Amino acid sequence: MSSAYDEIREAVRAVCDGKVAPNAAAADEHAEFPQASYDALRAADFHAPHVPVEYGGAGADALATVIVIEEVARACASSSLIPAGNKLGTMPLLLAASEELKQRYLPPVARGEAMFSYCLSEPDAGSDAASMTTRAVLDGDAWVLDGVKRWISNAGVSEYYTVFAVTEPGARARGISAFVVERSDPGVSFGAPEKKLGIKGSPTREVYFDNVRIPANRIIGEPGTGFGTAM
Repeated sequence: MSSAYDEIREAVRAVCDGKVAPNAAAADEHAEFPQASYDALRAADFHAPHVPVEYGGAGADALATVIVIEEVARACASSSLIPAGNKLGTMPLLLAASEELKQRYLPPVARGEAMFSYCLSEPDAGSDAASMTTRAVLDGDAWVLDGVKRWISNAGVSEYYTVFAVTEPGARARGISAFVVERSDPGVSFGAPEKKLGIKGSPTREVYFDNVRIPANRIIGEPGTGFGTAM
């Protein structure tokens, strides 16, 4: 491993030993999001290190990002889902979104003003994600989303959600598209936090979409390409 990666590991470890580990037990005991740990990671630019430099991020490559996640997990498993969740939630944008969407949603993540969650699984579509039933219907210049997603990490805390929904019923994987939904969009709500055996400081909840209207340009890539992007 090169010295650059060693330096990243040492830097993350220093932050985590000093400002993340002390919050870990309380976050787990009270099942509360470790805001102080998020603030510490954000101040050091370790909350979403993968965001490219052109969107205000640190531009860390995959190995550097893994090292960050690994070192945060060493101190607090719940807090490690901050950089991990941000990467999972934003990867569909990095892979397939329009430049307009990237410019709108990646800089706030890079600044630590918002987190991303990834909404793929459903109550009856976990391992077989292609059988999802959440729908998105084009209505003029808006998509209207209806459905439920389950086991969503950091749900309720994250400002933004990458949501996969059926836009062409009957086409299975080829009929699924991806969208950006905001926590503040009317019709978005959340279930009670799941009671988990561990990683309790990262809330896992259902996310409900009840007639959620979003601008048509919030689709990630072309209609029908969402499942490919997810994979």
